[in-house]
Amino acid sequence: MRPWQRPPGWQSPRPWPVLALGLWFGALLGLGSAWADWGEWNFALIIGNAEKRYGSLGGAKSRIQAWDELTQAGAQLAEMDRLESVNRFFNRQLRFADDSRVWQQVDYWATPIEALVKGAGDCEDYSIAKYFTLRRLGIPSEKLRITYVKALKLNQAHMVLTYYTSPSAEPLVLDNLINDIRPASQRRDLLPVYAFNAEGLYLPGSNHKKSDTKKLSRWQDLLEKMRAEGFAVGEG
Repeated sequence: MRPWQRPPGWQSPRPWPVLALGLWFGALLGLGSAWADWGEWNFALIIGNAEKRYGSLGGAKSRIQAWDELTQAGAQLAEMDRLESVNRFFNRQLRFADDSRVWQQVDYWATPIEALVKGAGDCEDYSIAKYFTLRRLGIPSEKLRITYVKALKLNQAHMVLTYYTSPSAEPLVLDNLINDIRPASQRRDLLPVYAFNAEGLYLPGSNHKKSDTKKLSRWQDLLEKMRAEGFAVGEG
């Protein structure tokens, strides 16, 4: 995650649903919505591909196998229990580390496999891993948004995963900074900027897509990497 910079026209924090937007669209996304393109995840193949790329996985293999077990057991859980188990899993399995330390890059979006192999990631890596796992567990993309925020106490850019029971509902926030899943109104330390999912890009407090976002971007690169690892993920 890049260091925080104040967006043009940035305003003071206000309640979560009606925040002003910093104009940060950039070259981020290229999303679609086809759940039908999601096939089964063959973890024997996925682990084999990872071993070809990284060699012996060591302790990472057990982390990936634990993720496999989560995707199988989690499908039987109630939706809120799925959120809890996925949030808890990645908050425990990954230690926080900046991209500059893990990847020697200023900003790198890791696949869940890359993060689990390293055993580390930064905020977007937690959010990405949680998003794809919950999608695998059957939660539709329209209920999930990867949300770019400012962490006010840290005074820096941050990313979380938000979950909506309905389009007009107050979102719940899945965050690597705390283990509790809380309603957005209880996360006054976070200032939303924009959010995205497989449907498109959204402004804070809006249920309408700002953009179809079908452009080459880090998101498209991420999907491409996951497909190469052996995942069927459609367009996210």
